[in-house]
Amino acid sequence: MRTSTRTASRIASVLTGLTLAFGGAALTAPAAHADVRACINQVERELKGGEAPEAVRAACYVGVAGAQDECVSGLAESSVTHGTAVAACRVAAQ
Repeated sequence: MRTSTRTASRIASVLTGLTLAFGGAALTAPAAHADVRACINQVERELKGGEAPEAVRAACYVGVAGAQDECVSGLAESSVTHGTAVAACRVAAQ
């Protein structure tokens, strides 16, 4: 009888751990999709190896927050072409 109690406790502990692990993964999943680095990389490809200025980084952070129009206009102010700005802001929000 004592062995079955121990087994039941272990099963309960494993199930609790799995619930917490998968529940935590579900809560963090949307944030994991937003990608500032992908946005910056998209712009740096247009710059052909040049490092993106701080204004580009700031615009990409705005894009991660979901403000696509502000992201695009911020990149345009940094002399990024419209097509690249739209693509970069799109990957920032994904």
